[in-house]
Amino acid sequence: MSPKRRKRHTPEQIVRKLRDADAMLNAGKDEAAVLQALEVCESTYLRWRKQYGGMKAEEAKRLKELEEENRKLKEIVAEKELDIKMLRHVAQGNW
Repeated sequence: MSPKRRKRHTPEQIVRKLRDADAMLNAGKDEAAVLQALEVCESTYLRWRKQYGGMKAEEAKRLKELEEENRKLKEIVAEKELDIKMLRHVAQGNW
């Protein structure tokens, strides 16, 4: 039996699936049936609900873009901090 392949969902797909889940739950389906229809586990569904709660697709996409930009900026700051420490060390003449 082959292991189930993991899927990566775009923010738009996540928002769409959450909207579908709300519609199914309001129609009277139980949560297990909804999770099976969405092809996600309960922990994934709860994480998505927490992160993307009431967002629209455009907002979710923008959130992902901002998170990526933030990650890149943190990386740049870390590199600059290392440069500053190195220059201080060299300026003190302790090498």
